[in-house]
Amino acid sequence: MKKLLLPAAAASLALASFAYPFSPKLTPVTEPLSLADPNTTDEVPQDHKLVIYQMMTRLFGNKTALNKPYGTVTENGVGKFNDINDTALQAIRKLGVSHIWFTGVLEHATMTDYTKAGGPGPDDADVVKGRAGSPYAIRDYYDIDPDLAVDVKNRKQEFEALVKRTHANGMKVIIDFIPNHVARTYVSNAKPAGVVDLGGKDDKTKAFAPNNNFYYLPGKTLIVPKAGNPLGAALAPKEDGKFNETPAKATGNDVFSEAPKVDDWYETVKLNYGVDYQNGRKTYFEPIPDTWIKMRDILVYWAQKDVDGFRCDVAEMVPVEFWAWVIPEVKKVKPGIIFIGEAYNPKEYKTYLEKGKFDYLYDKVGLYDGLRRLMTGTGTTEDITKVWSQESRGFGSHMLRFLENHDEQRIASKEFAGDPRTAIPAMTVSATLATGPVMLYFGQEVGEPARGAAGFNTGDGRTTIFDYWGVPQHQKWMNGGKFDGGKLDGGQKQLREFYSRLLNLTSTSDAIRKGKFYELQDANNLGKEYDQKVVYSYLRYTDKQKLLIVTNFSKDKTLKPTITIPKSAYTAMGLDASKFYTYTDLLNGSPATESLTITLPPLSAYVLEINPKK
Repeated sequence: MKKLLLPAAAASLALASFAYPFSPKLTPVTEPLSLADPNTTDEVPQDHKLVIYQMMTRLFGNKTALNKPYGTVTENGVGKFNDINDTALQAIRKLGVSHIWFTGVLEHATMTDYTKAGGPGPDDADVVKGRAGSPYAIRDYYDIDPDLAVDVKNRKQEFEALVKRTHANGMKVIIDFIPNHVARTYVSNAKPAGVVDLGGKDDKTKAFAPNNNFYYLPGKTLIVPKAGNPLGAALAPKEDGKFNETPAKATGNDVFSEAPKVDDWYETVKLNYGVDYQNGRKTYFEPIPDTWIKMRDILVYWAQKDVDGFRCDVAEMVPVEFWAWVIPEVKKVKPGIIFIGEAYNPKEYKTYLEKGKFDYLYDKVGLYDGLRRLMTGTGTTEDITKVWSQESRGFGSHMLRFLENHDEQRIASKEFAGDPRTAIPAMTVSATLATGPVMLYFGQEVGEPARGAAGFNTGDGRTTIFDYWGVPQHQKWMNGGKFDGGKLDGGQKQLREFYSRLLNLTSTSDAIRKGKFYELQDANNLGKEYDQKVVYSYLRYTDKQKLLIVTNFSKDKTLKPTITIPKSAYTAMGLDASKFYTYTDLLNGSPATESLTITLPPLSAYVLEINPKK
């Protein structure tokens, strides 16, 4: 693989602790204070600074490096709960992490047969994506993926032990809740006594009924797409196009046809929350639909297993009225539990936060997409301004920021930025722009590029969620179970050190956790060498701490702007603009200086603490 070792100059400037040249002290610019300052918002900051580490649990602890396309669990290996031991958890905690999102914990459709080990058998390959299967095609909401257990019969106990182990190491546990759809083969063998399975009492003669759990196509039989090819050229178990589903059910991505296309979520069926999609989306929410009650019971079940939060898949595909009811219901059982919604419609963010009672929502369409454009040279910093000033104005502390997750391409992939250092300014903004949570995806911190086709995943810059696979650069950090980075090269070690410094600063800084925000773009738009398209700067401040954050997104230009802090910003921070201050770089460990003329190497970021000169 291509080495990630940085040139000496770039390494010292971009990642390591370094000193940068400064010019003489800048005299602050004075200007009248506006009552409605366009450079900030009136949002009252709330400390929601979770630092979330997402891991694809099946892949995290896998030490096997064969990586045979379409390989079996025996050939390619699989990570277990027990691989995530105290050593691994402490290494994650040292990154500054407060929460781990264990992705793919619940039992889902798969081609792997666990009957001999006392577990579930394989699914019909016509309705499974990949040999391992999608963790978002749930086969039993009350059970655990047998792949993840050393002793399959005790898989639930092994998960419970992981929860306790995570808590003992100072972090909290988030798991997926997939409310919109289930596997076509859904049946719960682990449900508590007295629980009726989804669809168990449905009237299948009706396309829609308020208390049906599924939507039906009476008189029609499912036709699986011929181009599914879950194992490519090889024939998979029961791959014959004859999966029997009569009457056919609506497909998970709102396809009301017996013949979903290959790019539909054809392996899943849509759950009915009381919305009649085929008759003007008329709603039937009173009395409370049966699906609502069943899903509440599932959430409560896991809450009582001491889970600390749920990442709710495609939350906007489920009516907001359900969330408004169910989230308070679950919080009656466990008041501190959190709900994170996967959301993509900025026009609905406020509705899902206020009416829907979500704690946090994805900031994908806004900040992620804007930063991605900057990272690939197709955008400007105006995209960041639009996010805080318009899109999430007033509720920025409730938006989850990230640069990678299981749905998105790896930063280091050729399909995205190619160079993992591109994340330095972008991740700094993601982590410090507001008081809301920030997320890291396992392998991101060592520049995992997701090269190669794993099988069902065709090599698109994403780490597969459908196949048994080893994650090569992550495995170098894992180092055979030592979790010490022993096999990383110099550039990877520097990259991980950057993430560690940033996230630890993020999790401990008073100004980042609790502070107000003030953008400095307008104040610097005429500044020499302040290229507003690629340089972004802002203040974060509380009574206890004042920070100046400056980033350069250019991949090839070193800039040397003199940063202007206007009088209105000094006043907002409670500082006297006529006095002198020192600036200490908390991110890179540079010594204090009295100058605001800063050398910005390509792909650099600075977090400068402002203190009165003594």
